[in-house]
Amino acid sequence: MEEYKNELEQLAVLGELSERLSKMNPVDAANELAEWEDKDKLLLVFRLLGKDQAAAIFTYLDKDLHRYLVEGISNIEMNELFRRLALDDAVDIIEELPANMVNMILSSTSPEKRSAINRALQYPEYSAGSLMTVEYISLFESMTAGGAIEHIRKIGLDKETIYSCYVTGPTRKLVGAVSLRRLILAENDETVGDLMTKEVVYAHTLEDQEEVARKFQEYDLNAMPVVDNENRIVGIITIDDIVDVIEAENTEDFEKMAALHPSDDEYLKTSIVKLARNRIVWLLLLMISATFTGGIIGYYQGLLDSAVVLAAFIPMLMDTGGNCGSQASTLIIRGMAVGEIELSSWYRVLWKEFRVGVLVAVALTSVNYLRMRFFNSLTYGEATPKDRVELVVTLTLFLTVVLAKLIGCALPLLAKKLKTDPALMAAPMLTTIVDALSLAIYFSIAAALLSL
Repeated sequence: MEEYKNELEQLAVLGELSERLSKMNPVDAANELAEWEDKDKLLLVFRLLGKDQAAAIFTYLDKDLHRYLVEGISNIEMNELFRRLALDDAVDIIEELPANMVNMILSSTSPEKRSAINRALQYPEYSAGSLMTVEYISLFESMTAGGAIEHIRKIGLDKETIYSCYVTGPTRKLVGAVSLRRLILAENDETVGDLMTKEVVYAHTLEDQEEVARKFQEYDLNAMPVVDNENRIVGIITIDDIVDVIEAENTEDFEKMAALHPSDDEYLKTSIVKLARNRIVWLLLLMISATFTGGIIGYYQGLLDSAVVLAAFIPMLMDTGGNCGSQASTLIIRGMAVGEIELSSWYRVLWKEFRVGVLVAVALTSVNYLRMRFFNSLTYGEATPKDRVELVVTLTLFLTVVLAKLIGCALPLLAKKLKTDPALMAAPMLTTIVDALSLAIYFSIAAALLSL
């Protein structure tokens, strides 16, 4: 009897928890559930939630909890859950799960939902088709504003958004778009054909998601239709999905610029073996590429032996060149990512960076020359004239800064031309190239001037 009483008390507590979660924003509720350590309690509370609230919260859970809940609920519960999920959210979740779970989910869902999910899964990853949902409002030109609003009332509950409506012809060809606001403010007898906008910004099913994100930013959209090769609308992409894309693309670029293999996993949930594997490839490549730098120093070893003071300026020249190149490459990569810089304007970019490089080089070399002239405590030796060393360092610094700026903007543009991610040509690769170039310039000038 006591045990039965304890179970009732626990159920009452769980009921209170589920009621509190149901009143919270789904994002906040998902964050709270993610912090629970008692997984059995999590499953029970999830089952006690209202079906719509459970689906909304499920969308914002991480993939580990998705897997746990899918394993714990029955086929009937799973069918009900995925029936209420938006198609794009259902596809995103399914793509994270193992094949055996995917088969279990697809076998449990309704034929209509299963067919829609299978169609979405056939599109290439990172394409517009893989992002879209088929749950959108479709209208006809002949509809009146009043009739369109009644139509939206009937079917709008299960749609991804009702604020942007798309007008189609008899064969589902996209002919226009109209906002809910315009329909509400129009007279009831005005036709959709008169109210719609014919110039619609759309994406093709195979279009890259990065290009789709750029269109959202450029045209300030909340939703965008997706069409096939015959201009028939097959779905829409909403702004919440594009925000995730922008975040993912920016994260990927940052990781590539830092010589990391991109990863979709959270840092704290990634094993140390995988973290090391993601880093080691680029580190090995950069370490081996440093052979060129060592080769240049080895080739001019005799010059260094006769003028040891030259070695003291190597770190400053290499660091300055690398920093200047990184500044230029970062600006160019960012400019191309947001559509400010096109490949066709490469000559304008190079000319602009050349002039910037000259101005920066004049400022840096002037300060460095004064530092060397008045504050340098290095011992030059009788066989190494101080004036000539200062001239060598000044000329090298000037040329290194200018060339680093040019290389920093040229490499991302070259990568774009070769259809490679410009981020790959950022800091790691750039620094290696600029280091080798700065040393070659330094020792060539030193060999010419110090031998006079």
